[in-house]
This record gives sequence, C-alpha cells and structure tokens, in this order.
Amino acid sequence: MAHIIVVGNEKGGAGKSTLSMHIATALTRMGHKVGGLDLDLRQKSFGRYVDNRRKFMEQSGLDLPGPSYQDLPEIDPATLKPGENIYDHRLSAAVAALEPGNDFILIDCPGSHTRLSQVAHSLADTLVTPLNDSFVDFDLLAHIDGDGEKILGPSVYSEMVWNARQLRAQAGLKPIDWIVMRNRMGAQQMVNKEKMGRALERLAKRIGFRVAPGFNERVIFRELFPRGLTLLDLRDIGVKQLNISNVAARQELRDLIKALNLPGVSVDF
Repeated sequence: MAHIIVVGNEKGGAGKSTLSMHIATALTRMGHKVGGLDLDLRQKSFGRYVDNRRKFMEQSGLDLPGPSYQDLPEIDPATLKPGENIYDHRLSAAVAALEPGNDFILIDCPGSHTRLSQVAHSLADTLVTPLNDSFVDFDLLAHIDGDGEKILGPSVYSEMVWNARQLRAQAGLKPIDWIVMRNRMGAQQMVNKEKMGRALERLAKRIGFRVAPGFNERVIFRELFPRGLTLLDLRDIGVKQLNISNVAARQELRDLIKALNLPGVSVDF
C-alpha cells in the first residue's frame, strides 16, 4: 500500500503547498512514484503549482520529475446511502485510484478546518505541519502565557490531530508520525525565535510530535511557483552555479527529507 503523507495546518500562509511540491519532487527525483491531491477545492495552490510545472515543461521542452496529480473525482449524490458524506467518497475514490501505481500519496490540506481535511488527517501515515516562526501560528497548536514560556493547553488543530489518532487506533492502524516543521525562520537569533524553539520542544513531548529542521525565509521559494519549479530543478533549467542562499536551501530540504524518515527513502540529492 502507498504511504500517505499529509501536509496540514489550519492556518493559511504557512507554506503548505510549497512544502508539498518540494517533498513530492524530492521523492520522485530519488526514484519513487508519488501521487498528489489538493484538498483546497477553492484555491488549489498545490494543484496550480503542478499545472504551472506542466506548462513550463511544454514550453521549454524539458521533462522534469514530479508527482502525478489528479483532482478529486465527482460523485453522483444519488449513489450515496442515507447519512453518507459525498466528500468522504470523493477522497476515498481519489486515494484508491492513486494507490496501485504509487509508492507515496501526498495530500495538501486547506488552511482551514474542513470535512476533507479532517478525513485526510485520519488517513495520514506521516503528517507534516509547517509552522511560521511566530507565536501567532503557534497558537494553532497550543495556548501559551504572555511570556511565551508556559503552555496552557492544546489548541484547535492539536485537538483535531488527536481525534484523527483516535480514529486510526480504533481502526487498528499504526499511529500517525507527526512532524512539525518551523518555516520562514529569520536568519538572526532573536529572543522570540529562541522562545519558539523552547516552546515547541516542550509541546512536542506533551502532545507527541517531532520537530524537524525547517526552512529559512528565502525569496527563491516565491520566485519558483509561477514556473512550477523547485530548488532541485535549478540545474536542469541552466543554472550552472548556485548562490550561497540556494545551496543552503537545498541543504535545508535534504535535512527535512531525512528527518521525515519515510519508508524506503535514502536521501541522495
């Protein structure tokens, strides 16, 4: 069975789609087959990222590795039994279609609480939560005191993950491997940045996730999206000499893929 990776966070602007595309592309470049789904049915940033890549390849004549993406199939409401949810069926049909031909299925969730996102979290073998390096974003995981030192209790997203874990346990499935990744970190060591690090380490022990190496704030990520490219594609499009920032960003991606500890994956890019 394909290993399901869910990239989730109930807050928009956390970098989920950029992260999804980089994970999927890294895996395909290492020889794995990856299917992709975007559950943000309104914005579809991940889907547009993949579509931008397809158009760029057509225009440039290049063949770049990437995920095989598909939209959620439509379901005839008349086929549903009383009480069944149409979104559950759309997601299960999409996963069933991707599973036979792929080693991994990567699901990018919307930046809000939806039925689709909730069900996807219960399917996750690996859950990756990118978190902007801010206590505004940290509040989605847990409430904290005014000094940023004492955790007062879990917040809405952590409770949703807990519910997903309960559903998996009831179904006899293995536990979710939950990884929180700090994103858009500033280059300088600031007091707030240090407090964030300490708070995440304390919360990780309390509610059961791992903290993975994150990405620093870099302009390159915003520049790549319109062409559907990732850091791993730069040499293929003719960039002969990577600058220091791009080299550092590739190392951050390499460290993240290693930290995910995905089955059968040996990082070699």
